[in-house]
Amino acid sequence: MRGWLIVNKFLYNEKFGEIYNWLITAAKKAGSELTLLTNADFLIRTDLNMPFNIFKHLSKPDYVIFWDKDIRLARALEACGLRLYNCADAIEACDDKSLTFSKLAGHVKLPITFNVPFTYTHLGYNNTDFLDDIEKELRYPYVLKECFGSFGAQVHLIRSKNHCKEILKTIQGRPCLIQEYIPTPGTDPDSFSGRDIRINVVGNKCITSMLRYNDNDFRANITNGGNMEKYTPDDKECELALKVCSLLKLDYAGVDILFGSNNEPVLCEVNSNAHFKNIYDCTHINVADAMITYILNTCHTS
Repeated sequence: MRGWLIVNKFLYNEKFGEIYNWLITAAKKAGSELTLLTNADFLIRTDLNMPFNIFKHLSKPDYVIFWDKDIRLARALEACGLRLYNCADAIEACDDKSLTFSKLAGHVKLPITFNVPFTYTHLGYNNTDFLDDIEKELRYPYVLKECFGSFGAQVHLIRSKNHCKEILKTIQGRPCLIQEYIPTPGTDPDSFSGRDIRINVVGNKCITSMLRYNDNDFRANITNGGNMEKYTPDDKECELALKVCSLLKLDYAGVDILFGSNNEPVLCEVNSNAHFKNIYDCTHINVADAMITYILNTCHTS
């Protein structure tokens, strides 16, 4: 079997390249040829909703690992009959945090979440009266997140209304949401330390997981200086991760879970293209191998 690994042409560093090589190596070990391509290798004839050029020198693949967020290209490839891992709907639902929570609302435990009203980037928030209503529902501190962002970036711990106004000025009208801050049970609530679980799911299985923690930042992300250790999730944590992936139609994902009251699992975020270098260093489990095995077992049955 042959596949394409489609990545973003304009976003590359050593860490990304390592992930791509792991996927290509895992495919080779499984007897599959995986060709690295970028979204810029395709041009979409919008009037036909058809990507062209690339088909002139490459035969149609059996599967596509779509390791990008170019939703328009993903949908055009699906319209050509290609099977994408993950599909366009799943990638879109994870890329936009407000869409993630709206799709999961009522199905899994979520933090109290408000979408910040839409504005235009050239206007920003010239009126913030809506913060008065949010203030009635959430105590300080609360969390403000831009809807599009990764690695814990564009996430802010808001300590007052004036602080929120300052952050909204810097955001300049980009979509964002406001959530309750969930302190880690058993820790000093004024320390604002971060603690969560990352569970990597492939198919209908929890492949591996780690505990991430940071005593100096409310964000537990390793990129922000967090620490990690191997972690065995309990049945409720696995159930939450698997249900989220099923609801969002994800073939694979990294699901981040917070510890709520009485350690009840609460969803933090879902990553459709979760990097797996850190979790490999922590657990020595190669998520790429599990992904390729799953893809090769399903690409002709889906």
